[in-house]
Amino acid sequence: MIYLSTLLLAMFITIALVPIFKSLAVRVNAMDVPNKRKVHSSPMPKCGGLAMALGMLVPISLLAPADGFKSAVLIGSGIIVVFGLIDDVRDLDWRIKIAGQCCAALVVMVYGGVKIKCLGTLLPDSALLPDWFALPLTLVAIVGVTNAINLSDGLDGLAGGVCLLSFICIGYLGYCAHNTAIALLSVAVIGAILGFLRFNTYPAVVFMGDAGSQLLGFLIVTISLSLTQGDASLTPLLPLILLGFPVLDTLTVMFERVAKGKSPFAADKKHFHHKLMRVGLYHTEAVLTIYVLQAFLVTFAFVFRFHSEWFLFIFYAAFSGVILLGFFVADKMDWWIKRRDFIDRIIKRRLRVLKEKDILIKVSFRIVETGAPLLLLFTCFLPIRMPVYFSVFSLVLVALIFVTLCVRKKIIGTVLKTTLYLLTPFVIYLSDSNMVPWMSRGLLRCYNISFAFLPFFVILTLKFTRRKNGFKSTPMDFLILFIALVVPNLPDAEIQSYQMGMLAAKIIVLFFSYEVLLGEIRTEFNKLRWATVLALVVIGVRGIL
Repeated sequence: MIYLSTLLLAMFITIALVPIFKSLAVRVNAMDVPNKRKVHSSPMPKCGGLAMALGMLVPISLLAPADGFKSAVLIGSGIIVVFGLIDDVRDLDWRIKIAGQCCAALVVMVYGGVKIKCLGTLLPDSALLPDWFALPLTLVAIVGVTNAINLSDGLDGLAGGVCLLSFICIGYLGYCAHNTAIALLSVAVIGAILGFLRFNTYPAVVFMGDAGSQLLGFLIVTISLSLTQGDASLTPLLPLILLGFPVLDTLTVMFERVAKGKSPFAADKKHFHHKLMRVGLYHTEAVLTIYVLQAFLVTFAFVFRFHSEWFLFIFYAAFSGVILLGFFVADKMDWWIKRRDFIDRIIKRRLRVLKEKDILIKVSFRIVETGAPLLLLFTCFLPIRMPVYFSVFSLVLVALIFVTLCVRKKIIGTVLKTTLYLLTPFVIYLSDSNMVPWMSRGLLRCYNISFAFLPFFVILTLKFTRRKNGFKSTPMDFLILFIALVVPNLPDAEIQSYQMGMLAAKIIVLFFSYEVLLGEIRTEFNKLRWATVLALVVIGVRGIL
């Protein structure tokens, strides 16, 4: 339950703070102004980083076990955020930013014990590195990755999504290693990123700024190094694979700048995401492409986490070579992705016919409109016992819904949304931790599979809707599907017995479904209202009786 509490607390704090800091960003002029090297066309508030920082650091401070590593991470993160905020408002010189990053790195190295002391079989007899070499190497790694994530933050949702995928793997490995501090840190960051991506996926309304991107880079390299250097069973090269794409991007860009006689920190449009858009990909397609590549690297890192360092090093070298060769050939041959007439004539024409006849939208929407409430209602019958306090709370929510209908009907949508967001996590948790005995294996399998199929129809609804307002499909759909399909199937007996992965996946799927459903039905809340009331009444009656 502590992991779920950490995830939800981080997510909701971030969601609550972003609108507040958005208005403050305008007042203090913390705005990202468009220029020739940037993709966005209007000034954007750079407030997301502070919201994310508070969103993740508050639950970490409250729930994570107290130790030297946690304290060092909190202090180092505070230094990163302070320097990042000043940079977002006043545009610090790069030397001052590097100095701040070095201070934060030294804190986690000296007080948190973070040090690259072993490179595995890359050295003869897996020899340990001497401190005179290990400490500078660690400092360079932390500062380098911090800047790599910062520099990769060039498209809506890009840095957040890439880090989210890596933190899922790190958090899971930390949990398997019984490292509660690392697991909770990762879960808190995941929650904060999910909350922030609600505002940062294309088209973004806020940016995370240097405070957010540097914080993500600092945390991801610090936590991954602490995990892999502290667990002898994991290959020390695992962070290289997890962070390989942004690191390769940064090294390539800096090499190109130096080769042309420019400063390695000079701003330009040479990053991988710029190159993807240069060959004809749309904004969202470029982000999705990098998401897929990062998901591939994360999956590879997880599958081969116990393999030799030389194997991982050779793989990363080959992966980097393929990426660089692809961009080199595309640049030399002036490749441009053509939107094939065949696709437009055969595939899109048929899809257009289905869209014009409203066949797909009618079917997919009805499945979502019926399936999401039915799943929630069925889940209400699964706990053996329903806590009395939760039943009383559910009946209070029923009363609140009816009072809202009588007093201020205009806000019924907000009340329903809040009710569903409060209800869903607790019901899912109670059902998974204390399930009724009549739930057979076959029925349980069907129940779990339904959570994998529901996002498919949700995305179909998004793709074929005629509504211009409401919830929009974004590259975050890929992240949702990745979490929903991969996390519940992680091959670990302890995770599966606790059902943490399935628990998080179910909650995310229902949240995603209700977001889309509320965006589609707009003001027609009758069916959803009665379905929600019915679920609340079931909880209330079961707990009291």
